[in-house]
Amino acid sequence: MPIPSRQIRAVFDAETITVYQAYSPAIAEPALAAQTFVAPFKRERMTWIKPSFLWMMYRCGWASKPGQERVLAVRITREGFAWALAHSCGSHPAEGEAVEDWKARLAAAPVRVQWDPERGPGLERLEHRSIQIGMSGEAVDRYTGQWITAIEDVTDLAARIGAAVAAGRGDEARDLLPVERAYPLTDALAAAAGASQARP
Repeated sequence: MPIPSRQIRAVFDAETITVYQAYSPAIAEPALAAQTFVAPFKRERMTWIKPSFLWMMYRCGWASKPGQERVLAVRITREGFAWALAHSCGSHPAEGEAVEDWKARLAAAPVRVQWDPERGPGLERLEHRSIQIGMSGEAVDRYTGQWITAIEDVTDLAARIGAAVAAGRGDEARDLLPVERAYPLTDALAAAAGASQARP
């Protein structure tokens, strides 16, 4: 079956969902030691999380881009993830929504959601999309203070998969990828996030 245009896919269990971020060693090392984000991480800036491992690889170039040399897998509570979606606003107006109304919602929301083309193992653009979640203000405080249950460095995994892709070993690369499944959403959360479908 074709993948819905806007479906959240992730590694998750009964309690947590894994999202990815990439930072410089200066931010990653203290975060790994503290198992949450601490200085020099700047809480006043918007921070983006991505459930899609391959979209993160596209963004950080297999951990090769300056300031994104360390890839972190961050496990957060599903309750926190639901809060983020429930308090989000899309990066673009909803269908039929007046621009001024959308701008007011955007200014008030502590979470921003956008859907970008998903990527394949070769980082090629796919037809369906992947969610990015940007958090500011109260959402960042909740993320760093309440939601994070574990942070793992997956930079080596990123490098191994990237090397396999570069060498044309596609099967090996696919076998190493985290197994992401369709994430269940209530109707209300799917509507809030602009997802294509809900799976209660």
